[in-house]
Parts: sequence; structure tokens; C-alpha cells
Amino acid sequence: MTNKEKYNQVFMESFSVSSDQLNENLVYQSVPQWDSIGHMGMVAALEEAFDIMMETDDIIDFGSYNKGVELLAKYNVVI
Repeated sequence: MTNKEKYNQVFMESFSVSSDQLNENLVYQSVPQWDSIGHMGMVAALEEAFDIMMETDDIIDFGSYNKGVELLAKYNVVI
């Protein structure tokens, strides 16, 4: 499984969205499941999937699908 496939799978499972919803319009609170609790669950799933530990500032800044791609690069995870 590629990093992009892992990334997409975490979003689809965390927020009950389909693959065609994974784009720049998918932002924090744009779907009911992406609330504060869903956000932390998604972060935990990403940390587990990529064997990383995100910094608090990055967790706070992680406000969209695209921003996540940018932030994960900081942890040497290329999507």
C-alpha cells in the first residue's frame, strides 16, 4: 500500500467519506465526523499508520486534507 493509499484510507475510515470527497474542499468541520473528537482519532490513526508522533502545533494546524499532506512531509512521509 502506498503512502497516499494509507493517507486516503485513514480519512475515509475516520470521517466516513468516499474517495471522491478527498480534495481541497475537505476541511475541518466540513463533514459532521470531522469535529474535535474525530480530529484526534484521525491524528492517532495517521500516527499509527506512518509510525510517527506529531507535534501539538502540527495537530492544531492540520485543518484540511491538503494541509495534512504538507505537514506529513515534515515527518518524512511523502504522500
